[in-house]
Amino acid sequence: MSLTSNLAFSDTKKHYAILDGLRGVAALMVVAFHFLETHAASRFEQVINHGYLAVDFFFVLSGFVIGYAYDDRWNNMTITEFFKRRLIRLHPMIIVAMIIGAVMFFFQDSKVFTNIHDAQLWQVLLTMLIGMTLIPLTPSLDVRGWQEMHPLNGPAWSLFFEYVANILYALFIRKFTNTALAILVFIFGCVTIQYTIWGGHGDMIGGWSLSPDQLQIGFTRLMYPFFAGLLLSRVVKPGRIQNAFLICSLAVIAILAMPRFGNAESLWMNGIYESVCIIIFFPLIVYIGASGSIKAGIQSRVCEFLGGISYPIYIIHYPIIYTYTAWVANNNVTLKDGWPIALGGYIASIVVAYLCLKFYDIPVRQWLSKRYMTKKSG
Repeated sequence: MSLTSNLAFSDTKKHYAILDGLRGVAALMVVAFHFLETHAASRFEQVINHGYLAVDFFFVLSGFVIGYAYDDRWNNMTITEFFKRRLIRLHPMIIVAMIIGAVMFFFQDSKVFTNIHDAQLWQVLLTMLIGMTLIPLTPSLDVRGWQEMHPLNGPAWSLFFEYVANILYALFIRKFTNTALAILVFIFGCVTIQYTIWGGHGDMIGGWSLSPDQLQIGFTRLMYPFFAGLLLSRVVKPGRIQNAFLICSLAVIAILAMPRFGNAESLWMNGIYESVCIIIFFPLIVYIGASGSIKAGIQSRVCEFLGGISYPIYIIHYPIIYTYTAWVANNNVTLKDGWPIALGGYIASIVVAYLCLKFYDIPVRQWLSKRYMTKKSG
């Protein structure tokens, strides 16, 4: 996926370094969104109001990257080899993220987590082990009380849907003609419009629970962006656009930071905004990013750093958010008083993500690749 894909798969393919950097920009916005969300009375008052749309942007990037990296490789690669590649890329960080979530769970005692007082050690350990497989938990097994499919590390829900997208691609969608894929994209674009504008929601918030309504949101968020990105990788030839990284970074920040449109009586207004972002702006940003280039130097190093930490920071930061949320709720802390701690948590998320990347994720993936990937498949 966009959060987890290394764009350099062979020496003969262009490395889209700008897309790496954009992953990181969006991931950092997500972390900021979650810290600020702790102090928001409602979704209408959030400071970085549309930070959750980063997930939909990630799915567009994901589809583009998967299509670019694998569409022309199936003559020399089996489905098993594809799944091995994706597991090696995705799963090491999922495992360590669940461990971090389990350890920090015992520092999150708060009234905002309704089930945490009754959670037993064996339940937390079982939740951690199941979470390591990415198998969703039902609400009846929720040790926290927020109805998450992964109570120790909420954002893992999007990785679950990433796995679903990879399975659908490998088994079925990769065989679609461009026309068939375009029809699929059109249908799910209509579903996106219907859900956000006329569905009575006005936004794309949700997807993290195994309940029927949350699964509907999750699949709605997945299907158009992922397969639109895949179609984009097939039919659009990147051009040459100057200052693409700056343009795209500012666009991503602006879209995610945009205040909410309308109010509870005019949800459709925000629905229009989010539909336009998902259906038009996000694919356009990916196209512009793929059409740019950067030279060796500070911009290249920035993109490399942002791309490197993008997946680790996304998958490990939420246990820190849980802990911060508990502290805020227990002490009635306002944003004015709590921002230094929030800033410290934000910086800590970056540091932990970088350490996980350098001393765990990269070495483990290298070892797994040498052990389980053949030269023919690699």
